[in-house]
Amino acid sequence: MTITCRKANPTDVDALHELIQGYAAKGIMLPRSREALLRHIDSFFVAEEGGMLIGCGSLFRLGADLVEIRSLGMAEGYKGKGLGTMIVNALIEEARAMKTPKVMALTYAVDFFLKNGFKVVDKEIFPEKVWTDCVHCSKRHACDEIAVVRVLNESVPS
Repeated sequence: MTITCRKANPTDVDALHELIQGYAAKGIMLPRSREALLRHIDSFFVAEEGGMLIGCGSLFRLGADLVEIRSLGMAEGYKGKGLGTMIVNALIEEARAMKTPKVMALTYAVDFFLKNGFKVVDKEIFPEKVWTDCVHCSKRHACDEIAVVRVLNESVPS
């Protein structure tokens, strides 16, 4: 079957919620309520195969020159098959369309992001992220995620 990547729509909310909650239960992704997913559905891209949602990712604006990749995940059996890169590429193109020069993520999958053109940076350079989400996170005083950034506009320092 062919895997396609597209903008999410409201009919994807239940499948998105199920996928994200699976990661959240393992402590590797923040949970998202169905209501929050519906409110932010236009920020999500999904991958599907045969009508089944098998991956997702979203962009969240943190400032005029910065967006964050959030909720990047895929169904069991799809890791290592290029699906994550397909979704990240769609998100990067969306960031370019938004004329946003920098894309960041907090991740445990550092090697994946390095292979996709990101570099590791000190997470403290993103106060927008700290004050948006980290202040509410149970790991805020002992965060073990790694910050990565990809600069889309080379005239902007990283």
